[in-house]
Amino acid sequence: MSEPSWSDKLFGGFRKTSDRLSENLSVVSTAKLDDATLDDVEDALIMSDLGPSAAARIRAKLAEKRFGLTITERELKEAVAEEIAAILRPVAVPLDIVAFPRPQVILVIGVNGSGKTTTIAKLGHWLQEDDYEVMLAAGDTFRAAAIGQLKIWAERIGAPIITGPEGGDPSAIVFDGVKKATEIGTDALIVDTAGRLQNKRELMDELAKIRKVLGRLNPEAPHDVILVLDATNGQNALSQIEIFKEVAGVTGLIMTKLDGTARGGVLVAAAEQYGLPIHAIGVGETLDDLRPFDPDLVARVIAGVA
Repeated sequence: MSEPSWSDKLFGGFRKTSDRLSENLSVVSTAKLDDATLDDVEDALIMSDLGPSAAARIRAKLAEKRFGLTITERELKEAVAEEIAAILRPVAVPLDIVAFPRPQVILVIGVNGSGKTTTIAKLGHWLQEDDYEVMLAAGDTFRAAAIGQLKIWAERIGAPIITGPEGGDPSAIVFDGVKKATEIGTDALIVDTAGRLQNKRELMDELAKIRKVLGRLNPEAPHDVILVLDATNGQNALSQIEIFKEVAGVTGLIMTKLDGTARGGVLVAAAEQYGLPIHAIGVGETLDDLRPFDPDLVARVIAGVA
């Protein structure tokens, strides 16, 4: 049996999200798009985790283009898909390896349990597929498990890894990583960082120290600060963007675990509310289950338009 295509994986992965939106939209009387129907559409979008702002924007666009017209359920879904795509397109930004001199330093941040370590491995694998040399750095020295897990993944994808002792200084590991990667001409250095949010000040200080060390070796680094978000957190993922934006200067997002939740609509809420680049999304456990973010495909998947 052949491997399912990425779009098949997305439709399967987003099934709970699209079913939820379909269920919420099914209560909409789709005979005529009047104010009452538009209210129902807006409520359905909010209940599907797209957020009040995106829901209001989609409602306004539907009213502008189709007010008073008769509309079938299929046409309504297609219209919703088109408006979701319009929100997502501006934030669909590829993660390009363009740093010169090399390496491009990619700091990966996110709360523990968000799938951060696995995402680093998948990202490394994806870059390797594009013929880039990748090195990993285990900067989350707070947990021995994080170091051990990253070592296993590094071995699995065949990437060198820089590690230090549990409780060691993360900036020293990052320093060693950049030095080594520069020496051997590695294209991308992907750095794991601590995921604790209990003490924002501590995390902020740690990241500031890492930045300072990086600045001494390469004034342009870090080139990317990517926040990994767990879609199963729904609206809580938005508050994580808020906090990490403040403490870490997030430059882009990767959304994971979209296959395990009915809350995939939060992707739209994040795009509408923050406008941060979304580089990739994850829908599964294998190394190939992280791919660049395709806004039109994702919009159709969320709206359940095959």
